[in-house]
Amino acid sequence: MKRRWYLLGSAGLCAGDQILKSLTEKKQDEKEERKLAGPVVLRRVNNKGMCLGLLSGQPETVRILSLAASAAVTVSAGAALLFRKGSLKKAGSCLAAAGAWSNTADRFVRGHVVDYIGFRLKNKKLAALTYNLADFYIAAGAFFMVLDSIRSQFLPYRDSRQK
Repeated sequence: MKRRWYLLGSAGLCAGDQILKSLTEKKQDEKEERKLAGPVVLRRVNNKGMCLGLLSGQPETVRILSLAASAAVTVSAGAALLFRKGSLKKAGSCLAAAGAWSNTADRFVRGHVVDYIGFRLKNKKLAALTYNLADFYIAAGAFFMVLDSIRSQFLPYRDSRQK
């Protein structure tokens, strides 16, 4: 796949998540929960911290850490895009970058990350967790990068010129 498609896809995913966050803030009250499909529900949670509210009382630290992580993932994506091979690594790092920048943008613009996807589960602790698409991008990106790492251990890239 051409490099520009990875970049455009990453930007499009980030923009899509930002649109959903804006709609959630405009149309969904906090504490209100709407059933989507199966166990999936829409709810609005304004997370002032990192994952699971970590460091929620230190907004400047959260912004700096988020910016640093986004920059690191972006450098990783840029490095992956320099090579012809490694589509799993390219896709994974671009997905992770899209999620990282979407949440970082929230922290700088809104002062918190808008989470809006929850699950009705029997386990109360897990049912209380709320996510956004950016979180799923980051998780999927990490999964693809781990898969690429495992794949490269067992099936190293071969030079097509070798016979």
